[in-house]
Amino acid sequence: MSERTKSRVTVDLSGRAALVTGAGRGLGRAIAQSLAAAGAKVACVDIDADALAETVQTIENDGAQAEALTCDVTDSERVNEVVRQVVKQMGRLDILVNNAGITRDGIFMRMSDDQWDAVLAINLRGTFLFTRAVARPMVKARGGRIINVASVSGLMGNPGQANYSASKAGVIGLTRTVARELASRNITVNAVAPGFIATEMTAKLGEEVLSQVRGQIPLGRLGEPQDVADAVLYLASDAAGFITGHVLTIDGGLTA
Repeated sequence: MSERTKSRVTVDLSGRAALVTGAGRGLGRAIAQSLAAAGAKVACVDIDADALAETVQTIENDGAQAEALTCDVTDSERVNEVVRQVVKQMGRLDILVNNAGITRDGIFMRMSDDQWDAVLAINLRGTFLFTRAVARPMVKARGGRIINVASVSGLMGNPGQANYSASKAGVIGLTRTVARELASRNITVNAVAPGFIATEMTAKLGEEVLSQVRGQIPLGRLGEPQDVADAVLYLASDAAGFITGHVLTIDGGLTA
């Protein structure tokens, strides 16, 4: 892996299988690369086939194993099909990372029904559907790791993001509830809550806004996708076996 995307966490996931949604770019790509570099076979899921192919090619160029599966995460039937396919091909499914997400920002009073519905469907419904789909094989195997990508917006709110904040707050509530339901089967369920991370999504805010954001972050910079990927890698590892129902903020101190 390139120096920019090289994990700083030493974890051995050899022999394990992972599924990452929204793996076509940004955080999802960094997470998929890190899991693969740690030895896991990674099923990369995204609705964008071209972006997905780039992620898989990058992983394979590093000598690791990955496969591409196109999927609309809001389509229950397709989600179930993808999970069945992964379990059949890989023989198991140990790790799920629910990362797929979108923004459709706008002032609350002007927000359209479509803006609200699209964000809640992908960010929250998609997380629910994949979590439900992997629960059965994980329960059967009596173990697993589910890691949901939430956001500090779901903890503190953010003007112009009523839909996004609500969806991520929902992800946090879902995480904590499912953690309690699946704990007896040795399945941990946690969330990471990134702050402002340098991705295509945040780049759309413009440099003037990003400059103001940096001024609000105690560490004085935006995070990198690898900062989030390293946290996910830890939560996926044996070292995090006694952590469940937790929300790990990765925000440079923004919510401190």
